[in-house]
Order: sequence, then structure tokens, then C-alpha cells
Amino acid sequence: MNLLTLVTQGGFISQFAAALLLGMSVASWVVILWKAWLLHRAGGDVARCTAAFWQSATLEKACEKVAAFDREALVLPLISATRLPAQGTLATAGDKGAQLTRVLRDALHAALHKLQFGQVLLATVGSTAPFVGLLGTVWGIYHALTGMAAAGQVTIDKVSGPVGEALIMTAAGLVVAIPAVLAYNVFGRRIGRIEADLEGFARDLRELLTADGTEAA
Repeated sequence: MNLLTLVTQGGFISQFAAALLLGMSVASWVVILWKAWLLHRAGGDVARCTAAFWQSATLEKACEKVAAFDREALVLPLISATRLPAQGTLATAGDKGAQLTRVLRDALHAALHKLQFGQVLLATVGSTAPFVGLLGTVWGIYHALTGMAAAGQVTIDKVSGPVGEALIMTAAGLVVAIPAVLAYNVFGRRIGRIEADLEGFARDLRELLTADGTEAA
């Protein structure tokens, strides 16, 4: 008996566990590669955009410079959000500082949602894949032992092969889970740094606009 035979002849549970682990692996690696590319670009974009903004003479010129650097649309929406709505609605209630706080908070949440996308999937794969592999192992061992018992011959050499192959399902679960856990932790730290930069920029932008009484064009 080999691993392919174990999966194909192990019944629905073994096939389901193997298919689920394969799907988890593919999904997690797609997210890992995409988020690595996204966060690499985002980190550089935020640094360049904030530097370009504060080196500009006016808000109009700052918007033009930021638009050229903000490939992931993380900083420019914060600036665009400071175009306060027309008077006469609840959104305009309160002083200008309160309005800027509200619109900047909403824009910041949208940017952070983009950065956090995929983290839940990585956490789910990292926490559940080992148990899916263990389920496949337990069922594979049970199926192998019942098959040999029905044949009337149960010896150590005949048990060790199927049991060892069944244990590969546990290893497969760990192989799927470990990259997801590592990526979740690494990406979480990078997202935290970008989040801190965006929050700092939003706070400084609010202070700038409330101090000089201007709005972004």
C-alpha cells in the first residue's frame, strides 16, 4: 500500500481530508504570494507618499505628487477624504475638527481593511490544517487495521506499513499549516508598521487642516 492507494481506498473521510488539505495549501500560498507583493509595494508607497506630501508647497501639488506614488491607494484616499461634504447634513454636524476626525477614521479603516485582507484565511489554515491531517491519519489507520483484521492476518510487518503511510497525513497537515502560521506572523508585523505610519499621517493631516483652516483640493 502506498499513499495514493491509502487516499483512493481509504474511503470518503481520507479523500475529503486530502482534498481539503490540498485546497488549504493552494489557497494559503496564493494569499502568501499576493500579500508579500502587496505589502512590499505598500510599505514603499506609504513612505514615498508621506515624504512627497510634506515636501510639497501646497495641498494641490501634494495631491499630484502622492497620486504618482500611491500605487496601492492607501494615502491618497486619506487626503481625498478631507474634502468635507456640503453643509446641511448630519455628516457636517460639529466643528471642522470633528468632521475631519470622522472622515479620516473611515478612510483609514478602508485602507487597513485592504491590508488585513487574507489574514483570516492564513490564521484559519494555520490552526485547522494539523487537525485535518490528524483526522486523515486516524481514519487511515482505522481503515487499514479493519481491512487486515478482515483478512485474518495481523502482524507487525503488515501493520507498520499502512500505519506509517497513514501518519503521512499528519505530516501533510503540518506542511500546510506551518507556512500559513509563519506568513500570518510576518505579515502581521509588517501590517502593524504600515498601520502606524498611516495613523500618524492621518493625525498630522488633521492637525494641519484644523490649524490653517484649509481643505484638500
